[in-house]
Amino acid sequence: MNSDSIPTELLREILSRLPTKSIARFHCVSKQWESLFDHAYFRELFLTRSFSDHPRILFVIEKEGLWSIFSVPQRLRPYEKPSSLSSLVVSSEFHMKFPPENMRIDAGRGGRFAFGYASGLMYFSGMRIKEEDYRRMPVICNPKTGRYGTLPSFIKYWYTVVHSFFGFDPIDKQFKVLAMEYPFRHNHHKIMTLAPGETTWRRIKCSFKHEKVSEGICVNGVLYYLGETCEDKVDDEDEYEKFVLVCFDVRSEEFKFIYLERFCELINYMGKLGVIHYDYVDDAMELLVWVLEDFEKQKWSKYEYTLKDDKFLPYHVSIVGVSATGEIVLSMGDYTSEQPFYVFYFNPERNTLQRVEIKGFGEYHEALDKPSRVHVFVDDCSRFYAFADQVEDLNVNDHMLLE
Repeated sequence: MNSDSIPTELLREILSRLPTKSIARFHCVSKQWESLFDHAYFRELFLTRSFSDHPRILFVIEKEGLWSIFSVPQRLRPYEKPSSLSSLVVSSEFHMKFPPENMRIDAGRGGRFAFGYASGLMYFSGMRIKEEDYRRMPVICNPKTGRYGTLPSFIKYWYTVVHSFFGFDPIDKQFKVLAMEYPFRHNHHKIMTLAPGETTWRRIKCSFKHEKVSEGICVNGVLYYLGETCEDKVDDEDEYEKFVLVCFDVRSEEFKFIYLERFCELINYMGKLGVIHYDYVDDAMELLVWVLEDFEKQKWSKYEYTLKDDKFLPYHVSIVGVSATGEIVLSMGDYTSEQPFYVFYFNPERNTLQRVEIKGFGEYHEALDKPSRVHVFVDDCSRFYAFADQVEDLNVNDHMLLE
């Protein structure tokens, strides 16, 4: 059958249901198909359908500077019993090991390094090249495709301490890196836009002196992280520390701040910022969730929940995000071959908790004597982010940063 006889709208509808890898290959069929795939309408149609139908939870397991990357679907079978704590069992899908043999992840001082995840791409602030071990290069990576690229370094000297964050602007569809040197000063912030021909650092101003105390999270075009600021007491010359929520608009490149009473964890709560406080009381987790509804008015929605599972305390479970269906996702923080690995889905509307055992890590990740740390990322399923999450999969030539 000649594709010319098929209405363009119908052809788009048919092709938008194909797997991502097939779309990449079919660019070579004809000039007409290449033009169709590159059309903004088709990309939006394909990516919105594909991503909303198949949101994932990403697991990254560390081992001596090498990461093993897996994922599982967010949406699992319905609850069999609302109060049941019996475990479901799900097999993970292995994606890749990273970095390649000529690189290694630089843990930096204290065994930690700046790392970011935004709209489907991973960012590493310092990757060491084995042939030039003194150099540390920023690297971005797409865990779905295995493609990666190096970026210009922020620092001149290997011993400089740098904190950096990774964000995505859904309006202009641009990724940006925000970085700052330690110790912090007002004029030591720089930013880089990830676009062909534009990957250079630019200095920007931050009017508020603060110190970073958490990783960053990008929600609907705003990069959030937790900081500490030292301010003078009114009746004392000594300084005291306050927690501050740093809000950096990726598009306008402006800082704003909200004072917080205590340390918290930050998550993407279905396209809004979620601030999480939790504590253990007896055998239960007391969970307090604040959702930022209006930044200018500083209006928050507040929710309190009590969760119970005998796996929480011994396995150091923490909140990692919210699924496409509004379930709060919790996960163990370490992996070892000697014990099962669990994630938990809490449904606030039903007040139900489902435990899920994740299988398959040991087939690709050889466990060490000590537990391996696990990073967990819940895909943001908003329409804004869907376009950027897999754009490089549609056309292997148009995303030059990941060539």
